[in-house]
Amino acid sequence: MQQPIQSSPIDTAAPQGVTVSTGRRSKARFQILALLAVGTMINYLDRTVLGIAAPQLTKELGINAALMGLLFSVFSWSYVAAQIPGGLFLDRFGSKVTYFLSMTFWSLCTLAQGLVHGIGALFAFRLGLGVSEAPCFPTNSRVVATWFPQSERAMATGTYTVGEYIGLAFFSPFLFMLMGAFGWRSLFYVVGGVGLVFGVIWWMFYREPRDHPSANQAELDYIEAGGGLTHRKKDAEAAASKLVSAKSGFEWRTIGRLLKHRQLTGICLGQFAGNSTLVFFLTWFPTYLATERHMAWLKIGFFAIMPFIAASIGVMFGGFFSDWLLRRGKSPNVARKLPIIAGLLLASTIILANYVESNLLVIAILSVAFFAQGMAALGWTLVSDIAPDGLLGVTGGIFNFAANLAGIVTPLVVGFIVAATGSFVGALVFIGAIALVGALSYIFIVGDIKRIVLVD
Repeated sequence: MQQPIQSSPIDTAAPQGVTVSTGRRSKARFQILALLAVGTMINYLDRTVLGIAAPQLTKELGINAALMGLLFSVFSWSYVAAQIPGGLFLDRFGSKVTYFLSMTFWSLCTLAQGLVHGIGALFAFRLGLGVSEAPCFPTNSRVVATWFPQSERAMATGTYTVGEYIGLAFFSPFLFMLMGAFGWRSLFYVVGGVGLVFGVIWWMFYREPRDHPSANQAELDYIEAGGGLTHRKKDAEAAASKLVSAKSGFEWRTIGRLLKHRQLTGICLGQFAGNSTLVFFLTWFPTYLATERHMAWLKIGFFAIMPFIAASIGVMFGGFFSDWLLRRGKSPNVARKLPIIAGLLLASTIILANYVESNLLVIAILSVAFFAQGMAALGWTLVSDIAPDGLLGVTGGIFNFAANLAGIVTPLVVGFIVAATGSFVGALVFIGAIALVGALSYIFIVGDIKRIVLVD
């Protein structure tokens, strides 16, 4: 008879048999974190450069708001569909190979978008971009869980997550100037080319902890004492051996067993809500400034910086605040959930932008909302905290599958609202309401932050 699925609390103590060195620790884990941060920045530039190109691209290709919403959305169709296969690929081939192949192929798809002359080709390359980028965040989560002790994971997650925002924050003026001088196609050539170069850098410099030439024994002991180094191949195979079949290598019922836990279903709903705000800024925000607020190109490039800088600060603040609470003795429930709940509640204030006339005040409101969304971007830390040993890739794939449904729903809903009403008023109401739903999910559904243990 199958045993019930059980959960166990997070253990931050040193594992039995682990002796922690007292010598000075190396800092190789921060070199790895820098790679993740740059890779994530390029990832988001590739997926969102269409939003910057959209006002000019729509005129050249004759695309209306509803069809543009479909193009924004189609990336997430394949991105979501490839999450679980991408997680399985990650568990099978490891972080280095997965991330290298992912970045190489998504960069090629970005380059190809600059060559299109019709909606069909653009549609196809957006689908390819989604498939290629699918393993990225499960890989990020796996690398953090491997390289960092539990007490530093929120900081690490916040640091690489800031790449989602920092690229557009600081490169938006350059990208708008580039588009003004050379046209929208140049954006795809430049961003795609940068991704191909960084893929080579990743392959050259990424190593697992015990293989990294700069990681000394003191650092390895410190990581292992905090729950890291748990995803080495033999450990993963041993932990997963009871959960996979000899014939297929994987049992699909494992997904259902994981989703029975309120921790996973709750954070999936909460991340969907937070991603809805993020997706609005990554897709429709430049068009909102151009059509609803009637800003010129140079103003759009300048004003676009502010919300993304605010979001970058929010991500870092949320991560450091969460780890600070944990170090002060607060439970994972308080340390992980409080920044997310506060962020989602504050993100709902985006609705206020509908009721002010000043462009500066609108940007201030949007900046506060995006700062708050950045605070709430700690979901991947919770994935590291609750995922069963050996199944971080699959758990991350499930989480990213649910969370990135926002990438499908939000652009379509906003596009249809704008096409039907000629205004973004209803779109901002939709974004704010979804943020409130996410806060309620963390308050009432998620429950205790515990490591999930699947027992046959």
